[in-house]
Amino acid sequence: MMCNKVLAVGIAVGMIMSSAWAGKDPVIRIGLIAELTGDIPAVGASCKTAAEQAVEEVNKAGGLEVGGKKYKIDLVVQDNGSKADQAALCAQKLIAQERVLAIVGPNASLGAVPASSIAESSKTVLITPWSTNPKTTLDARTGKSKQYVFRACYTDPFEGRILARFVRDTLKFDTVAVLYDVASEAPKSQAELFRQIFTQAGGRVVAFETYTSGDRDFSAQLTKIREAKPQMIFLPAYYNDVPLVVQQAQRLGIKVPFVGSDAWSSPDLIKLSQGAVEGFYFANHYAADAATPTAGVFIKAYQQRYGKTPDDIAALTYDAIGLLFKSIQVAGKPERKAVRDALASIPKYEGVTGTMSFQEGSGDPVKSGVILQIRDGKFVWVCNAAP
Repeated sequence: MMCNKVLAVGIAVGMIMSSAWAGKDPVIRIGLIAELTGDIPAVGASCKTAAEQAVEEVNKAGGLEVGGKKYKIDLVVQDNGSKADQAALCAQKLIAQERVLAIVGPNASLGAVPASSIAESSKTVLITPWSTNPKTTLDARTGKSKQYVFRACYTDPFEGRILARFVRDTLKFDTVAVLYDVASEAPKSQAELFRQIFTQAGGRVVAFETYTSGDRDFSAQLTKIREAKPQMIFLPAYYNDVPLVVQQAQRLGIKVPFVGSDAWSSPDLIKLSQGAVEGFYFANHYAADAATPTAGVFIKAYQQRYGKTPDDIAALTYDAIGLLFKSIQVAGKPERKAVRDALASIPKYEGVTGTMSFQEGSGDPVKSGVILQIRDGKFVWVCNAAP
């Protein structure tokens, strides 16, 4: 359901939340904000399916044991429509009206940044599965880490570094062009960081072009890129934009390869591109074809439930909820600050997307990434990329 109004947090509501968390209610309510409609519905769909799987597994086992008592989990889902303002309103509704203990999501940084600000000011834990932008977990006023905001994924600086080094050191390219959505938080951050690190590594960015969300004609930007004659094009775009860009590039006679970011990770990319992205590389959070034992258990259960292999958003959502469940158990009570303190003190977590460790004072996990290649219409593991 789309959020459509601002909800104030009243004293009476606060008293109700306190009594529920004190243990009188056998249900723990967890909020989920996902992009179920809008520009990237495949992202929201993967997030929702994985969240429902995680909750169902716990509930079928009798509930989450916290302080010697079993609690059933009630997942409250909100659709932010892939919009920043709606994400903030959804967070406000979940905290004020739905009385959730914590929030998982949003995924896209466009929505995660404003939603995280609401969560921080309301002192409610928010874990984003997929938002890589540093602004999500950093206080814009102080530059310090937010106290109640965490993520299950790596950050843009890490992704920019591993992609720039992969392009420079492994693919051996000296010149590249960059094309990105200037109005979208994560792609903009990734483009700027890639340029910085690739240049520091001795490479040269011969074209740095932008477009705006909703654009469908990229011929002007691609013509400039063609004239600059790069050896490769870095395209940190969401999966719905990539096919349009790549197909238009091919029609303009551009034959150099593209390299992308984790925003390429939806299987819908392959369907929409109709072979145009074959052979290209991108960074991702995990590789289903190189799964660890922990990931293998999740993948098998997901396939049995939904009939398809989970993408990275599903895997990260499952990890985000797993982290949240563990922190609630460590806290020993379903209370906001106790859960926040427990989550901040978890030194290591073995998740589907790898081992995560949190440094004191930061909601950003230290973890590895992977490089994938699109080969024969599938995402194929190429290598791991450590911090």
